[in-house]
Amino acid sequence: MKIYHLRNATMVIETSESTILVDPMLAKKGKAGPPFTLFRFKPRRNPIVDLPSNAMKIVEKTTHCLITHLHPDHLDKKAEEFLLSNQTPVICSVLDESILKKRGLNVVQTVDYWEETDFLGGKIRGIPAKHGYGFVSKPMGNVMGYYLKLPSEKSIYLSSDTIYTEDVHKVLTELKPDISVVASGTAQLDIFQPLLMRMDDILKFVKNAPETVIANHLEAVNHCPTKRSYLRNEVESISLSGKVFIPEDGESIEFE
Repeated sequence: MKIYHLRNATMVIETSESTILVDPMLAKKGKAGPPFTLFRFKPRRNPIVDLPSNAMKIVEKTTHCLITHLHPDHLDKKAEEFLLSNQTPVICSVLDESILKKRGLNVVQTVDYWEETDFLGGKIRGIPAKHGYGFVSKPMGNVMGYYLKLPSEKSIYLSSDTIYTEDVHKVLTELKPDISVVASGTAQLDIFQPLLMRMDDILKFVKNAPETVIANHLEAVNHCPTKRSYLRNEVESISLSGKVFIPEDGESIEFE
């Protein structure tokens, strides 16, 4: 298995049989949408960085697309155009099926929370995700993480946009994924509490993950203040740097 980090939450999981595009945001810098915050952080249009130069070459290999939720930094118009033009098979939450079908996307499979179903010769399970601390999680809507176990590959947990919850803890300690992906940008709107894990919960996630952790959702949208350098220092402070991969856009990691 080879995992490419492209930008924000957009990643590609490449196996010998399939190439799975996750949460595609494919627009050029500043072309996906307006700022998510105007006052708390600098009001720049999103995304605030371009895709890496190798991104579309990787994306063009896509055989399937996995979508965790419908926010524009996880599925933008440019990505929808790509999926539509290729009629790419899309896998999503059962709660997002009707909206994506109305947009014309080729939804071939839906997943429910905690339900395990067949997927590309292996298994997929939907994991509840809570997109924010306190009240703000309600207007953020439905979000789904995924636990994947594909044939002859490492198991992988895509926690998606979530804070640390009992469901997250259950996956890490009971399902024991070989690879765990955590959104680490500590996103926050102009009001309310953060939409993603605060640093103490990111470090808790790292400590409880049984094997490799990949940190994403960093330095790509204007409401995510956490820098890679800061996260590296924090992980180093708990002596777990060797466990955590904090990729630059366009970087990849390969697993035997």
